[in-house]
Amino acid sequence: TMSLREHALSLFHGAVGAVRPAPMLKRALKLQGDGCPQLLVKGQAFPVKRDLYLVGFGKAVLGMAAAAEEILGDHLTRGIISVPLGIQERLQRAGMQEMLLKPHSKIQVIEGAKNNLPDAEALKGAIAIQELAEGLTADDLLLVLISGRGGSALLPAPIPPILLEEKEKLTKMLASRGAAIQELNIVRKTLSVLKGGGLAQLAHPARVVSLILSDVIGDPLDIIASGPTAASSHSVQDCLQILTKYNLLHNLPKSVEMVLSNSPTKPTAPENYSHVSNIILGSNTLALEEAKRQAEGLGYAALVLSAAVHGEVGRVAMLYCHLIQLVCLGFASLGEGPLSDELRGNLLQLAAELQIPGLDLDEFLQALPGLRPNRPVCILAGGETTVQLRGTGKGGRNQELALCVGLGLHRAQTTGASSPQGKCEILFLSGGTDGQDGPTEAAGAFCSPRLVAEALQQGLDVEAFLRSNDSYTFFSQFQGGHHLLVTGLTGTNVMDIQAILIRAM
Repeated sequence: TMSLREHALSLFHGAVGAVRPAPMLKRALKLQGDGCPQLLVKGQAFPVKRDLYLVGFGKAVLGMAAAAEEILGDHLTRGIISVPLGIQERLQRAGMQEMLLKPHSKIQVIEGAKNNLPDAEALKGAIAIQELAEGLTADDLLLVLISGRGGSALLPAPIPPILLEEKEKLTKMLASRGAAIQELNIVRKTLSVLKGGGLAQLAHPARVVSLILSDVIGDPLDIIASGPTAASSHSVQDCLQILTKYNLLHNLPKSVEMVLSNSPTKPTAPENYSHVSNIILGSNTLALEEAKRQAEGLGYAALVLSAAVHGEVGRVAMLYCHLIQLVCLGFASLGEGPLSDELRGNLLQLAAELQIPGLDLDEFLQALPGLRPNRPVCILAGGETTVQLRGTGKGGRNQELALCVGLGLHRAQTTGASSPQGKCEILFLSGGTDGQDGPTEAAGAFCSPRLVAEALQQGLDVEAFLRSNDSYTFFSQFQGGHHLLVTGLTGTNVMDIQAILIRAM
């Protein structure tokens, strides 16, 4: 029989495979007919009356563009994509030819946004995309490829006369005063030509079809890559409120003052977007659905908790530890009793505190009595947790989450005399779908309840590593790095995937 580790790896690769740009596009996008060709996207038909153009921006867009050009063939007139600096070389080195454009491609590639920050090259790409959009007619079709991760930094076009440096300086000042990412995005959108629906407005009257790979919890169209083809739900008033809140209203550059005073007070009405279709092609939900399908194929009773898990890693780890213990109690036929009641209470309290959208704990708790020890259980979840930086160690949120779960399971085992875990084999995996977790080459890590005890035998103190946010160093030293999840660059990104596998021993 396969080990739980092999199963977990297979489920993770299955989830990532479902949202890889090329297969994802080939499933969703077709070109039909010769006389009057039609572009079919997930069953919706868009007539290609005259010329077909393509623009795109974001981390995964190169692979999306390569697949799109293959599908569109000679119907594609011209394309421009803005992608992260050095990505073509990295994909070339990784041998991922299917993610690269063919030698005589009609698509121009502009690389920019070093370290995911808007720069002169990204601005050049944004202006080229802007000029292409402005030249379109009512008979043209513009296909827009959007990959959330890095999409915003690769499309910087401040409204003149604002300079890119001025906009960046303002964003940095807001960030240093504690503005949330949502607030930063509202200010960025308000001062931008292309964000907040700007690209779609410039392309009018052409037909605009956006294919989107989402990296944001809940897939909100106006937030992914700052929503260049979606009606913005924010107005200039929202921007002014944020600047007031952080005490920046009175020391703005003249150019920013000028743009804000000339901005329309109301957001563009949704009916002005009737020429646009925004279609989500890939998301965390789709990746989890594929993992669930594969888990059931392997004989697991599989359940997806939520595609929107967020919150501090320590709290999320505790949630997962309680879930694992409840399943083990069920396997040991101890599903009723004081320990079970206490765990349920803790679980519901944690869930209320974390406020995770779509988290169906009732469904999970109802399914518990029906679990049979002869059938292994797989619990899947996705989203993006946050790490509170206390130390200067190296790691990422997925490795830290795995380490926290390992510690939580160890504590439950050593404190509870009637701990049910002893009767179960348990594996936890957390990984980033882009193949990178923080500044390391790992995508994430695995853990089991034995991790802490085995680490102590090796002279490694898990709690000390956690205190200094040094999960990567821990996993690198522990058992020769065997618990690190290393996948290499995947060319996609739909946040993180977690899998809990439990079988009775």
